[in-house]
This record gives sequence, structure tokens and C-alpha cells, in this order.
Amino acid sequence: MSASSSAAAALDAWWDDVNNSPVWQDRTFHALAALYGVVAVVALVQLIRIECRVPEFGWTTQKVFHFLNFIVNSVRSTVFVLRRNVQLVHPEIFQHVLIDLPGLAFFTTYALLVLFWAEIYYQARAMSTDGLRPAFYTINGVIYTIQIVLWLLTWWKPVQAVIILSKMFFAATSLFAAFGFLLYGGRLFLMLQRFPVESKAG
Repeated sequence: MSASSSAAAALDAWWDDVNNSPVWQDRTFHALAALYGVVAVVALVQLIRIECRVPEFGWTTQKVFHFLNFIVNSVRSTVFVLRRNVQLVHPEIFQHVLIDLPGLAFFTTYALLVLFWAEIYYQARAMSTDGLRPAFYTINGVIYTIQIVLWLLTWWKPVQAVIILSKMFFAATSLFAAFGFLLYGGRLFLMLQRFPVESKAG
């Protein structure tokens, strides 16, 4: 019992040292910045490849998806690299905007992917897709409007309750996007599984 207590105490002490160490914090945030940077580069490469392959189709859903992915991950990578500078930005509301805005763009990016899957699903079932894009624009408009109102409330009266409400709203939008992702991704997956697999010998 004493050995396990000593090990737990040593682990707690190690974690406190790491958690309070500026060097470890910088390494962690730089590692996250590098990872987001890699994803941004991959998205940009994919966008350039698609544009070179089919330039005549203009801004397709796939191109917009990769472009938004590039923007989201580039901004997040930059924010992580300049984290200490971001924490010095005043008024403080601009810190919230810089941190929250990539999350909103991330919601739009994956809502666009859900829209793409929903269109494929409805077209395959010979159902109308007329309401999908207006719904996509309306949902995004409502989400951005509510977030702007929360930013203005935080600027006007930066109390802890408003900041917590803003974080809860951000979590709710992420959950909503995940629900759409699972709903239409799952439907499309099950529908594709029903198609007969055709193979040719030789």
C-alpha cells in the first residue's frame, strides 16, 4: 500500500512539474502546431492535385472541403506557434475570437462533408436534394450568428457564466456536426454495402 502511494505521489509530482514547466508547454504546443501544419499541407496538396486534374469544374464541394481544411489547420497551427503572443492580445475578446474562429470553420468544413454525403444518399434513393443546401447555409448562418452574439456578450460583460456558455455552445456545435457525420456517413455506408460486389476473373 505504501509503495503504491509513493508511486502515485511521485507521479503527481512529476505531472505538476510537467504541467507548470514552460519548456514542456512550449514543446507540447509546438508539436500540436507541427501536426496541424502537416494536415494543412496535405489538404493544400490534395486541393492542388484536384485542381490540376479537373480544372474545368470550378469550385466543387471536394475542392471547397480541402480548401477549408487547409485554412482551419493553418490558422490553428499559427495560433499554437504564437500562443504566448495570442495570450497578450487585448482586448481579451480578440483572444476568444482567434481561438474560437478555427473551431467554427472546422464545423463548416465537416458540415460540408455531411452535405456531400447527404446529397449522394438522396440522389441514390431518387429523393429530392433541393432543401439540403439551403439547410446547410441556414444552419451555418444560425451557428455563426449565435457565436457572434456570445462574443459580443463576452466583450460587453466578461463574466465567467458567459464564457462557460460560449464553451458549452461550441461543444454543442461539435456534437451536432458529429451527429450529422454519423447519421449520413452511416446511412451511406450501409447503402453502399447493399450493392452487389461484382468481380471479374482473370
